Amino acid sequence: MDFSLVLVVAVAISGLIWLMDIVFWRRARREQLAAAEANAGQSLDEKSRQKVAGDPWYVDYARSFFPVLLLVLVLRSFLIEPFQIPSGSMRPTLEVGDYIVVNKFTYGLRLPVVNTKFIDIGEPERGDVMVFRFPQDPSVNFIKRVIGLPGDRIRYEGKQLYINDEPVEKDLLLENPPENPGEELYQEYLGDVEHPIYNNPQDAGPQMREVTVPPGYYFMMGDNRDHSNDSRYWGFVPEENIVGKAFAVWMHWQGSVPDFSSVRLIH
Repeated sequence: MDFSLVLVVAVAISGLIWLMDIVFWRRARREQLAAAEANAGQSLDEKSRQKVAGDPWYVDYARSFFPVLLLVLVLRSFLIEPFQIPSGSMRPTLEVGDYIVVNKFTYGLRLPVVNTKFIDIGEPERGDVMVFRFPQDPSVNFIKRVIGLPGDRIRYEGKQLYINDEPVEKDLLLENPPENPGEELYQEYLGDVEHPIYNNPQDAGPQMREVTVPPGYYFMMGDNRDHSNDSRYWGFVPEENIVGKAFAVWMHWQGSVPDFSSVRLIH
């Protein structure tokens, strides 16, 4: 189910009902009340007034829900949107069960449902953690790190990432970390962005010959390099599939109790 589409339809229907009531139906009810009081020769009591000219249930609902639905639509479409992390492809940066918030205007304002950009504010930068619509199934949202910008040449061989023929620097922090046995924990440096990644020394992993990122596209990778379904397997992300930039974890929930101690910014 496309929640954005449902929300847009709900806003449109409730707003239309409220508008029709203001412009047409309310006036008709007042005229009915005036006619009823004229026939009675006196003002009707409150119960009778409500029976003759009271707001129908659908108008009550529309008037109550339209401002709330409109506010949610604006916030979710143009400012921030929450997501939950369903897989471990971005470990150790993001864990399964993390609830994140995504900035929807960093890369420009987009119309809901159609996702068309109508105000250009900025572009993704190397190292950003970005949510996007999966190119092979746009109904599914993915989250990965921006590795290659339009025009970049990307290669991945022997656990080493190369951008424009330059090896991306990384430092070994820990072998066989207790939270991820059998892996190696590195600190990777993508320009000004420093972030941790996992590599599995026992797994050869994918070997990718050099590819050039086309104009209007981005090359994405997960921080859990040997356990991530990313651009190494299915290609580039078009600009029109961008949802927004992930910037914070506001809660972790895996089990029965929410954990707010994991609140942090995403780097």
